[in-house]
Amino acid sequence: MTDLTAADATIAPAKPATKPARPYFSSGPCAKPPGWSPEKLAVESLGRSHRSKLGKTRLQYCIDLMRELLRLPDTHRIGIVPGSDTGAFEMAMWTMLGARPVTTLAWESFGEGWVTDAVKQLKLDPTVLRADYGQLPDLNAVDWSNDVLFTWNGTTSGVRVPNGEWIADDREGLSFADATSAVFAYDLPWDKIDVATFSWQKVLGGEGAHGVLILGPRAVERLETYTPAWPLPKVFRLVSKGKLAEGVFKGETINTPSMLAVEDAIFALEWGKGLGGADGLIARSDANAAALDKIVAERDWLGHLAEDPAIRSRTSVCLTVEGADADFIKKFAGLLEKEGAALDVAGYRDAPAGLRIWCGATVDTADIEALGPWLDWAYATAKAG
Repeated sequence: MTDLTAADATIAPAKPATKPARPYFSSGPCAKPPGWSPEKLAVESLGRSHRSKLGKTRLQYCIDLMRELLRLPDTHRIGIVPGSDTGAFEMAMWTMLGARPVTTLAWESFGEGWVTDAVKQLKLDPTVLRADYGQLPDLNAVDWSNDVLFTWNGTTSGVRVPNGEWIADDREGLSFADATSAVFAYDLPWDKIDVATFSWQKVLGGEGAHGVLILGPRAVERLETYTPAWPLPKVFRLVSKGKLAEGVFKGETINTPSMLAVEDAIFALEWGKGLGGADGLIARSDANAAALDKIVAERDWLGHLAEDPAIRSRTSVCLTVEGADADFIKKFAGLLEKEGAALDVAGYRDAPAGLRIWCGATVDTADIEALGPWLDWAYATAKAG
């Protein structure tokens, strides 16, 4: 039996019979890989020095797995650094910017964060190309004589760059890609990327606090030929005596990593390798995004914040809800969480009011499909209330 809160209220429907088996749709930290449990993690490195033979071997193994799954060429180096994606990207900014003019692209909150760093912290007076949530700035307006900072996949807006074709092959400046919601979900053109950063907590479903810094040869050249005007904290220092600190990219981390987080990342990487590597991970993300697209297409009250499919994220998918404000979304998401049907699906606090559903590889497509009726229930129940 259904109840009405008022004579003209919307009727709240019955609850769906089936819930997502794993209702983890957070956009970071994201769902663990299917089958994950703490008992499955290798623990031999725990309680040991990360500088021991075992510790360095496991860190190098993690780097080797990332290289394999990302199909990263030998020309690019991979380092594990502190501070998650934010720390990795700021490390790149503080150590390499200032040699050339800078252009920053911002169409969501994290891109705006890099603008703030460039303007207020590094005092660089960058050219800023902005777009509203759901849109991209004009990529053809980018001057590649500049160093260029951008997010490959905007986690808080659900907007991504369509490809790497807009990045000039003959660029004079460096391309800095915050790729934290993009790696392992798109086939990235590494010849177009001089600096890339990400964290394990996104597409791999790993733990937070550690970032990954990828440097192409042009970025290494910058580090070895340019000294910034500002002081660098110890955790940002990538050069010793004028040469790249190669050990950082062989598992000799700048500061002490969590070996438990490293083992957790290794589990996820081995799981991804078992799927067939990058192609298997990308296929899972694509299938999840397609399942969510179908849900949106079947409901006239639900829409994509990124209206253009060519720039729509296939990981952090941001949705609009007809007539919703922040309070309605809070109630909507709260109903789903109380029922254990979907966790952490409210949009980012600085984004337009709406939902955000993670569709990365660690989510099962069947759980996305089971989500549709629960969105109907929560929407109708919130309106009835």
